[in-house]
Amino acid sequence: MPITIIYGSRSRLRVTFCPRNSPVFHRFRHVPGAGARQQHPGLHAVSTPWAAVTATAGTRPAQAVGVWGTGGLGAHAVQLLRMVGAAPIIAIDPLPAARDRALEFGADLALDPDDPALAKRVFAESGGLAVAFDFAGVPAVREQAVGCLAPQGKLVLVGLTDQPLTITGGTRFSYLQQQVLGHYGSLAVHVEELVALVRRRRLDFSRSVSGVLPLASAADAVDRLAQKKGNPIRLILRP
Repeated sequence: MPITIIYGSRSRLRVTFCPRNSPVFHRFRHVPGAGARQQHPGLHAVSTPWAAVTATAGTRPAQAVGVWGTGGLGAHAVQLLRMVGAAPIIAIDPLPAARDRALEFGADLALDPDDPALAKRVFAESGGLAVAFDFAGVPAVREQAVGCLAPQGKLVLVGLTDQPLTITGGTRFSYLQQQVLGHYGSLAVHVEELVALVRRRRLDFSRSVSGVLPLASAADAVDRLAQKKGNPIRLILRP
């Protein structure tokens, strides 16, 4: 039987099945001291932001970064960005609970995207972002993030949407040599890197699992996610 992980991102619910005979399951299973709360968030929920941070963006220490959308993927991104030395880390999310969680995970500042002074506050804190990560997949987020970039800054699109990508002020964007980079998923090497980091106790994913429930409680788990009861990040259903 597989381990089932269910989680939500704004209005979407997703289900991930991790077969017990899969290489990923066994890699995390044999990490010393890694229980259920450490093993299973290391699937795409952590490997996707890890690949975005290290491979696509090539984030370096002391670079100013912004994270739009601090649900499951974005919350992990904050934690990973802090580990690689990004500073400051600015989290942007409309939910107060998500902003509070981002601060707990290591963000230096958490802002509401509806704040009319958002760009001014970002520049005051950072001087402009070297990298802005869109984990929300919302067109308005992308335009807002581009407006917060420093010269030669990068916008990394991690959240998925089939809506068109529009850059207002294209001449300015080109003059400042800014970039938009697409990102999708991760490779096996990224999972291996995360396993090594957990094994050496550089990362702790225990806060990423909001509960481990029996499979019979699947309906309750879906309701908790849909209604955001307790603002869960991930719920694991164990057969």
